[in-house]
Amino acid sequence: MTAEPHPLVRLAREAVESYVRDGTVIAPETSTPEMKEQAGVFVSLHENDELRGCIGTFAPTRDNVAEEVVANAISAATHDPRFPPVAPEELSQLEYKVDILSRPEPVEDGSMLDSTRYGVIVECGRRRGLLLPDLVGVESVRQQIEICRMKAGIGPDEPVRLYRFEVKRYQ
Repeated sequence: MTAEPHPLVRLAREAVESYVRDGTVIAPETSTPEMKEQAGVFVSLHENDELRGCIGTFAPTRDNVAEEVVANAISAATHDPRFPPVAPEELSQLEYKVDILSRPEPVEDGSMLDSTRYGVIVECGRRRGLLLPDLVGVESVRQQIEICRMKAGIGPDEPVRLYRFEVKRYQ
């Protein structure tokens, strides 16, 4: 028997299914205390254990976490440039992860990071790249930082500021 999904995961699923099936954006209820808070949120979609979409916000952009989940879930399903939009026939195959981000804090260097515990933000001017913690295939802080540089278009020799954050992951 499968455990009942966390309310945030259920909300992400409902948002995607409603939008993909009939183009409607659901109005979320804030049924848990964490849904009422403000935070950056990432929603990841997986199909057959492969990434199918992932979109998020570094910091809050909406009134509460529930609204962030709805917006980012729909974007992950329909606007991730790496993938075509999710089709209705895929909906039953999708698995969802919702990551609630702590407030990023600056760090002096990579020695203050841990790729399984902390996500990282790499910043150079207005360019920023973010990578969530504890991702399959990311084995080191160096790899985390390299991926962030690549995502942000920051060259390997350009000076950067580093930030770390923790996540509460729901799946």
